[in-house]
Amino acid sequence: MANFSEEKPPVDSKLYAAESLSSGKSEQEKAHLEPVDGAAVRRAVLKMDLTLLPVMTLIYLLSFLDRSNIGNARVAGLQKGLHMTDHQYQVAVTITYVPYVLSEIPANLILRRVGPNVLIPTLLTVWGVVVIVQGFVTSFHGLAAIRFFLGLLEGPILPGIVLYLSGFYTRRELSLRVALFFSAASLSGAFSGLLAAAIVNMDGVGNKPAWAWIFILEGIFTVLVGFASFFVVPATPKDANFLSEEQKRLIIQRLEKDTPFVNPLDTFNIKQVLSVFITPHVFIATVVNFMGGTNLFGLAFFLPSIVSQLGFKSNHTQLLSVGPFAVGFVVTLVVSYLSDKYKSRAVAIVLSQLLSVAGYSIALASSNKHVLYGTLFLTVPGVYAIVPVISTWFSNNTEPYYRRATSIALGLGAANSGGILSTWRYPTKEGPRFRKTNIMNLTFTLMMIVLTIVNALMLTRLNRQKKTRRAQILAPYATEEEPEGGLRAWVALGDRHPDFKYVI
Repeated sequence: MANFSEEKPPVDSKLYAAESLSSGKSEQEKAHLEPVDGAAVRRAVLKMDLTLLPVMTLIYLLSFLDRSNIGNARVAGLQKGLHMTDHQYQVAVTITYVPYVLSEIPANLILRRVGPNVLIPTLLTVWGVVVIVQGFVTSFHGLAAIRFFLGLLEGPILPGIVLYLSGFYTRRELSLRVALFFSAASLSGAFSGLLAAAIVNMDGVGNKPAWAWIFILEGIFTVLVGFASFFVVPATPKDANFLSEEQKRLIIQRLEKDTPFVNPLDTFNIKQVLSVFITPHVFIATVVNFMGGTNLFGLAFFLPSIVSQLGFKSNHTQLLSVGPFAVGFVVTLVVSYLSDKYKSRAVAIVLSQLLSVAGYSIALASSNKHVLYGTLFLTVPGVYAIVPVISTWFSNNTEPYYRRATSIALGLGAANSGGILSTWRYPTKEGPRFRKTNIMNLTFTLMMIVLTIVNALMLTRLNRQKKTRRAQILAPYATEEEPEGGLRAWVALGDRHPDFKYVI
């Protein structure tokens, strides 16, 4: 193995510790790092879990809540109040996704430069103001304009948080941590229903309709959290005031063992960014994420309307929307925990999708409103549970930093593009069974299972090829001093390096 220098590069507080402090050592050299106290490491990780994750969870909960509460506002009279047709409502929802998707990759590429401790709180605060303004619109055109800016500001949040957390946790731990904050998505569906059920009683207060108060009150809370987050979001583990100096050292040391990349050589390179778009395993996972996003956002935005068309009253509908999202919250955590424990992404994705297959199949076979409502307890957990796992799959299998940043944003951008399709797949006239839409959802789910298996087999094959073709892969980077290429090989090859093992 290569004999890398023991000298470490200087620390830059703007950069992720996993890369800025990584020594680029070979596996053999890593094994000789000084032993660490396992109990002390667990305490340090627990402190991050209890301090960092609640903040990220709340931020993402507000992101999903402020984006999807338009479904609750619709039930509360938004569409009627603004004299919108079904077509115009779908246009207003669709407009949110266009800037949302387009902003994800650029935002991830500048996250390191601006600093997550600045960018994330700023986006949160500003979009909170936009949500408040949404409660004062008086026409379809006003709503459409506001939704455009909401999408532009919220787009960077999910890929940004995934990338951010990948600088605090090892690859094996990341899925559960992503699930803990992403579970806020399903939790927001439940919370939004309960909150909307209470807010509708404010109808007429201040001469504002109930749907307007949903936006105003939730927007005010978002702004308050945004201001507070400037003081509680650290840029890197090194900047985390809630960790002691010893705990920072332990966290950084374990990150060094988990990644071979070193920041001074890992600078922005447009070739790295573009290479992501022609990487087969990223492409397949991106297609899977597009179909998963179609199913997920269809339920996120239209579940209250789906329940309402089953024949339940408005306020009852808001409450009935809570159950499926609450179950989705629990299933998402369980699936991600097991995915991390057994170091398997593909199996977790496939098993989750089997829940969706059952739900959509039953929905197609039944016309009973109670059975149709019951299928939501299968489809919602199924479509929500895969997002943390597949998001982590992107992060686990692409390096160095800018390839990883692009990969995460590309995959999640595809999922949000699926939201555009789902917006146009729930026409009111098709309810309450939504037969054509459920056929599409079932087809997508089956395709996702097949593609996930194909991707897993391909990654397994690539891992085997790395072992058999090791010398051939490293030969172009070999020098007399570094017969296996050293750091140059790591940065040039990234996840294609023979010592980088793809997570299956």
